[in-house]
Amino acid sequence: MRMEKFTSSLQQALSEAQSMALGRDNSQIDTLHLLLALLDQSPGGIRPLLQGLGVKTNDLKAKLNDKVSDLAKISSPDGNLSLSPELGRILNLTDRLAQKRGDQYISSELVLLSALEDKGGAGQVLKQIGLTQERVENAIDVVRQGESVDDPNAEDNRQALDKYTIDLTALA
Repeated sequence: MRMEKFTSSLQQALSEAQSMALGRDNSQIDTLHLLLALLDQSPGGIRPLLQGLGVKTNDLKAKLNDKVSDLAKISSPDGNLSLSPELGRILNLTDRLAQKRGDQYISSELVLLSALEDKGGAGQVLKQIGLTQERVENAIDVVRQGESVDDPNAEDNRQALDKYTIDLTALA
């Protein structure tokens, strides 16, 4: 896995996920940690995408936290953490999705899409709240408006533009 291929938002989220796993005495960084970190990001992250899908992000966060509390803990943490096999697989799937979309960088919203394939707690929670591959893919297409991710700050830039624009269709 090459970190330089991740957008800056995703790199920050992975760092936060690592810190979260350390702080909770988990033995590995899990997809759950990464989703929680992505939910907490501003700007960037996946919160606006999820809100656009009608997801109650505070409820999702509570469910993810419940699953994190079920993860294995280590009694004498030494600071060495690794990615869980499932998170490694999800990041590889995300890389493949980015390549198929013609993206130069791997973005947070594609992590959400890949996380739906998680066989553990993260995938279960996402499916429980009604997310499907199709719904998330459609939402990504709407957010991206046909653009690929060719800048490491693409997510932050996209949300900054949304903040300072007016949806004229809403006025009609």
